[in-house]
Amino acid sequence: MPIDKSKLTKEMLDRAMKCQTADELIALAKTEGMEITKAEAEAYLDELQNVELDNAALDKVAGGNCYSDLSGPWDT
Repeated sequence: MPIDKSKLTKEMLDRAMKCQTADELIALAKTEGMEITKAEAEAYLDELQNVELDNAALDKVAGGNCYSDLSGPWDT
């Protein structure tokens, strides 16, 4: 069963990004009460390898940043 990505926290993603193998990711998922297959774990690892966000970028994605300085041509 696919993981409901809306229930993943930043901390979970940080730990998942440290996994080197599908077996490590499967074990991590189990500690979080989730079940994933080896094929799903391999697919998630492929996704995670293409993601390189620093903490500031993760905060923005997670909605933790307020855009108070929106200057641009639309500001008149």
